[in-house]
Amino acid sequence: MPPAIRRYRTNQIHDMFAPQRTATKSLPDAEPLLATLAGGAVEVIAGVRDVDQLSRWLAEEPYRNLVLRANLAARARSARSQSARQPVYRIQRVLSTSPTDGVVEATVIVATMARTRAIAIRLEGYDRRWRATSLAVL
Repeated sequence: MPPAIRRYRTNQIHDMFAPQRTATKSLPDAEPLLATLAGGAVEVIAGVRDVDQLSRWLAEEPYRNLVLRANLAARARSARSQSARQPVYRIQRVLSTSPTDGVVEATVIVATMARTRAIAIRLEGYDRRWRATSLAVL
């Protein structure tokens, strides 16, 4: 088989098994997932939830960033001789917009006893489900 045909078939096979973009109309409502991810991120940073529990909804970069943030928070708690405690929080507001089909960008306002945080999340539709391609806890 000539190399050009072999390369074409290889690319075609990779395209079939690569993540497929999904239109918004084929995806579930994003708001419950946004609230769940925001609360989960607060609990991961507090040290009471394992970041692997959120890995299903996170792309690689937000996953790594959340692991790093959780590790830094754990070291800070260790330096102060504090143990991890379940945070008491309330989702105050979810503000979302859809800049294009299959994409939702949102800010989730989370109030804890000590402070109020804004969590910015970008969801993209892949393989008929939402995945967070960006997550920032501010």
